[in-house]
Amino acid sequence: MAAPTNTFTRYDAVGVREDLSDIIYDISPVEVPLLTNIGKKKAKQTFFEWQTDALAAAVTTNAVIEGDDTAAIAVSPTTRVGNYTQISKKAFTISGTLEATDRAGRAEEAAYQKAKRLKELKRDMEATLTSSQVAVAGDNSTARKTAALDPWLKTNRNNGNGGTGDYAYTATPITARTAATTANIRTFSETILKDIIKQQWSSGGQTKMLMVGPFNKSVVSGFAGIAAQRHNVSGAQQGTIIGAADVYVSDFGNVSVVPNRFMPEDRAYLIDPEYLSLATLRPVFSEKLAKTGDSEKFHLLTEYGLQVDNEKAHAVARDLAAA
Repeated sequence: MAAPTNTFTRYDAVGVREDLSDIIYDISPVEVPLLTNIGKKKAKQTFFEWQTDALAAAVTTNAVIEGDDTAAIAVSPTTRVGNYTQISKKAFTISGTLEATDRAGRAEEAAYQKAKRLKELKRDMEATLTSSQVAVAGDNSTARKTAALDPWLKTNRNNGNGGTGDYAYTATPITARTAATTANIRTFSETILKDIIKQQWSSGGQTKMLMVGPFNKSVVSGFAGIAAQRHNVSGAQQGTIIGAADVYVSDFGNVSVVPNRFMPEDRAYLIDPEYLSLATLRPVFSEKLAKTGDSEKFHLLTEYGLQVDNEKAHAVARDLAAA
């Protein structure tokens, strides 16, 4: 039915006020489980170092005769390893005119942008530290880079191409590995998980946390070792199984299964957070830069690196199907 002739409608009117909410809806994820769970320490140089050591293998031949003279045995020195710090930043510029306007959802544009960039910086750090990035010493024309978690893990691993393509380093991982070919990409299985758990435990590590991407989190949910979790309910009602696999019960202890949106889908990390640290040379800070015109310039910056206290405390399954 048509409107009566000469009906003055919203389409004809001038000066109708807009209805714009003062809430800005942003559901972009900001959870960074690796950064949240590992330790924190202060770096004092752009190249920071630590030492690792190990006991001699247990033997069954440690028996001596009465009155035997004692001779010194060879002593192995500690192993000195290190990593580089990496500078990461986010920058933005706000024009004088924009800052003077009346805006919906934020009183100060600069403050809103700082908060947003801080979240982005944390996401970048999480993605970097869970990646395959190897260390780069850097120079006046090349950015310094910290070695991420994957390149450190050379002992406890299950690769699609077996031992081929392992990382090899003495003090700092600087050379990328050769990834498995397409034909050697595998579906993540409970057999693979049990293998890396056993390797980690046998090396002295503690099976505490399995970190995977969202696709392989769903895969892990189907493993037989997943502990059934239920809500407590009153009366005679049945319990409802929670649709997530949070604890895997292994032969060597319970393992928390933690999904990570920012790590690569083609791997699964077994992590003992006690032996991982974020080393910070310069904590995150915001700085207003020199004014060069009718605008305000800002950047948020941090300088950090990953310390893997002892790589044998962790394990990894690589070359996994990602979809």
